[in-house]
Amino acid sequence: MTEVYLGLGSNMGDREKNLSDAISLLSKEAGAILQCSSVWETAPWGFEAETSFLNMVISVQTGLEVDEFFRVMHSIESRLGRERSGRGYCSRTMDIDVLFWGVEIINREGIIIPHPAIAARLFVLKPLNEIAADFVHPVTKLPVSEMLGKCGDRSEVKLFRV
Repeated sequence: MTEVYLGLGSNMGDREKNLSDAISLLSKEAGAILQCSSVWETAPWGFEAETSFLNMVISVQTGLEVDEFFRVMHSIESRLGRERSGRGYCSRTMDIDVLFWGVEIINREGIIIPHPAIAARLFVLKPLNEIAADFVHPVTKLPVSEMLGKCGDRSEVKLFRV
């Protein structure tokens, strides 16, 4: 079994329901939900959009191999209305990112874990810090709380609900 940290985000449709539905589907198809952060409201990162994102981080205990986990995760995104255009950052009903796969470092075509942008994204670090402040990034060797303190992202990230 592996503890996996996931970033979830939505800025289209019923954002709260999208997050709730993603958690429900992940618990049925990927593994047991161990922890859920609060929900944070954030401006889009890397592009302009009219609607802000709701973001959160969860941890899942899974027995799936990484490739099967990604297949399940992408299927859930699609069922929740995500359309992949390949055009970079854009609005979406559901975005699920694998932040950490235990303490493993995986770098192969289509899968890079830990997620390479964790340290640069306040919308990831704030909710991650809520549930895993002491988790040590396997590449940088820094705990999440220290990465949060060093993050240069000045985007507005505010608590939406606990």
